[in-house]
Amino acid sequence: MSTYLICHGAWSGGWSWRKIRSLLRDAGHEVFTPTYTGLGERAHLAHPMVDLETHIQDILSVIECENLSNFILLGHSYGGMVATGVADRVPHHVRHLIYLDAFVPADGQSLNDLTGQLREGIEGWLLPPNPPAPDTSAQDLAWTVPRRRHQPARCFSQKLRIANPKPRFPRSYVHCVKKEGPDVFRQFADRFRDDHDWQFQEMNASHSPNITEPAALAALLISLA
Repeated sequence: MSTYLICHGAWSGGWSWRKIRSLLRDAGHEVFTPTYTGLGERAHLAHPMVDLETHIQDILSVIECENLSNFILLGHSYGGMVATGVADRVPHHVRHLIYLDAFVPADGQSLNDLTGQLREGIEGWLLPPNPPAPDTSAQDLAWTVPRRRHQPARCFSQKLRIANPKPRFPRSYVHCVKKEGPDVFRQFADRFRDDHDWQFQEMNASHSPNITEPAALAALLISLA
């Protein structure tokens, strides 16, 4: 049995990994999908000072309170920022770090640095969600769209400090290739595709396979474990 700890993407929540939770648990694995402060069922806790560090601390608290160790840490999209910070703080607990179409920051970088864009928030501190992938089914749109929340802008502008840029645990990058238009995650695919310190996989899916291709994603996660 493996234990998966999932850091979800922006505007989302642990709820968006419901399909993956059931598939991995049916296969005998344990799965934790916590929601960050200010999003999902914790949206009522949003305030202008919520930032990347807040979300890193959210995940570190789950690790402490659930007494987790030897787990597979996964960061999806913005969750790559969170997972990087978490892994840097507790490297002795991480068995494998997986980036799923995610941002991989270096020391001193913010998400805005990696996109080359500074998005303007409404009310000065909230950012509206990006549109869902075009291949999202009508049923999944009905499930996901009402649950997505605006995200505090400081999550994207705060720079991450990394103490251990070359960890000893294995790292994998999964690039989702079924996209239309510019792909901000291709920069990481190009960097890690031939890097012997990384495992690299491509997935024929749009940006959120936890929603659009759950069976294929669950199989891939189990194979990486």
